[in-house]
Amino acid sequence: MSYRKTLKLICGFAGGSAVLVFAAAAADSHGYFGERRGEAASRWSRFTVLQAAQPAWTPANHTPAPTGHAWDFNWDKRDPSALTNGKKKESVTEDPSSEQDNGKPKATRNILLIRHSQYNLSGTSDKERILTPLGREQAELTGQRLAALGLKYDVLIHSSMTRATETAHIIRKHLPGPGVELVSCDLLREGAPIEPVPPVTHWKPDAVYHEDGARIEAAFRRYIHRADPKQKEDSYEIIVCHANVIRYFVCRALQFPPEGWLRMGLNNGSITWLTIRPSGRVALRTLGDAGFMPPDKLTRT
Repeated sequence: MSYRKTLKLICGFAGGSAVLVFAAAAADSHGYFGERRGEAASRWSRFTVLQAAQPAWTPANHTPAPTGHAWDFNWDKRDPSALTNGKKKESVTEDPSSEQDNGKPKATRNILLIRHSQYNLSGTSDKERILTPLGREQAELTGQRLAALGLKYDVLIHSSMTRATETAHIIRKHLPGPGVELVSCDLLREGAPIEPVPPVTHWKPDAVYHEDGARIEAAFRRYIHRADPKQKEDSYEIIVCHANVIRYFVCRALQFPPEGWLRMGLNNGSITWLTIRPSGRVALRTLGDAGFMPPDKLTRT
């Protein structure tokens, strides 16, 4: 086999297939197929090896087929068309299209989910699980990063657990403006949202899944949805909470299987950014961004 033919074959296949093709050509040139060059048997031996090296797909079927369900535009139960359908008209002159337009959201919500900073793992109660010195440094860095983005933040909501509350108060000092409102919420407390798939044996939740799961799902419905029709401008909202809560929120918002939440990892003080459009489309702009921290400040406790 000539070098030109070998080169064409290498260029015609991808990755490991090219390596196999090259190896087959080299073996053939040394007579390792057990036949003399030029004989029919040798040609068929080469053909068999090259055929095995080809990828399983062909140009006609290499595009992956969708495996999931279609996007549910009414995932937050706030789709204007769904809200007006079946609603009794107050007058015969009422214009349904006008009613629907008035009820359409016009603003985009940007929700920045912050995982709390490193805390004292040896604490026996929530009050004792305060931020470590490194954790306070991480919160300062996260606050500086949020300030550097140059956004006008509307509200800062945080879990009522000590580590999230402390993180939120440190972050708030760095935010621009006269003072961003702080709101504490028990629904955002850490917990086990749903039994993970695949299952794990190294982690046992303190509460059963149906207890934490109902609360965390309630938090999702309260905070993760498209804007109210009365909202005129895009908003930027910060929620400081916990890794399990954030991961569950991401899966639910993107309509991924929620039981896959434990397949993701988040560093302390990291930023996860969800964007919710008026149409109900959701985008994940960042997941667990902690690139603004020096490597020696990164933790995942």
